[in-house]
Order: sequence, then C-alpha cells, then structure tokens
Amino acid sequence: MGALPESQIKEFIERVAGPAGGAEIEAALGEAEALVEQGDFAQAAELYAAILAAEPDTFKAVLGLARCDIATGNIDAAKALLEALPAEKANDPGVTALKAQIALADQAADLGEEGELRARIESNPRDLDARFELALLLNAKDQREDAADQLLDIFRMNRSWEDDKARKQLVQFFEAWGPTDEATLYGRRRLSSLLFA
Repeated sequence: MGALPESQIKEFIERVAGPAGGAEIEAALGEAEALVEQGDFAQAAELYAAILAAEPDTFKAVLGLARCDIATGNIDAAKALLEALPAEKANDPGVTALKAQIALADQAADLGEEGELRARIESNPRDLDARFELALLLNAKDQREDAADQLLDIFRMNRSWEDDKARKQLVQFFEAWGPTDEATLYGRRRLSSLLFA
C-alpha cells in the first residue's frame, strides 16, 4: 500500500489476530495515533487498514482511517467508511466531527486563490463574500484561528449577513475541530465577546 512492505503488514495482521489480539490492537491504535500527530497520515492509514483487516469492527480504526483519508484529500474513501458504520454510531462525536470536516473539504474544493481573495478584501474591507471564502480556504490550510477571525469579522460587520451564514459556518468549524481544540476555544471566546458586547 505504501511505505510498509506487504510482508510487514501481513506479519502485523498475524500478530494482531493472535491470542493477545486485544492488547496488540490497542498498541497498534496508539502507534497509529502517534503517526497522525506527527502528520504521517500515509503510514498511519496503513496501520489502521491493517488493524481493520484483522478486526473489521474496530471503531477507533475506522475513525482513524477516515481521518487519514480526509487529511490526504481522499474524501470519497472517508465518506464510504463513515457511511458503512452502523446506525447507532452515526451520532458519535468522532463521526460528527469527521462529517463536518468532509463538508468543509467539499466547500473548500471550489474556492479561489488566497492572494486574490486578500486583494479583494484589501480593496473593499466589507467584501463579505471574499472574507467568507478566505475563511474556508484558511481552514482547509489548517490556519484555524485566522479562519475564525475572518468569520468573526463578518459577524462583527453584519450579524445577519445571508441569514447568519458567518456564525453558522463558525459553529461548523467548531464541530469539525472538536470542543477542546485551541482554535475552538479562541473562536468561542471571541464570539461570546461580540454577542455580549
């Protein structure tokens, strides 16, 4: 599949499927998560895929593989993984966050260039459409606080713009980023100060 030779993957699967499978799977999940934290999504995806080959119902591995697929731009594979989950898992916070990330990736696919959007904003600071697109683009580049700032600027200038579109998008960002992410906490603080100012 990539960086790991097939023989190593097979060896790993045999280890995981053996009598100590549960402990081996937990160790492999931890290793895969560490690879994700390091930004090595390809290697992590291989590890998650190996776990799923041995234990197809490993929910954490499904979420991990979907997360890797999103990070590497393989959105359709991530969608397929999430759609195959049992209905009772649909409202799991991890699934909700990944679905929000997929929706954001779909939105970002049709955006313009950052330089062009910034030029539009510089020539007209009240070009809210350009600010909104720039927020989506910045989020796609993982510049989360900057993305939040653009939406908060829209909200500050015109709270009801396009049926509260900026605030709704900000809430979608928060869902995708998770409740404890630094950018979520930052955005919530700024939004609260605008709401109650």
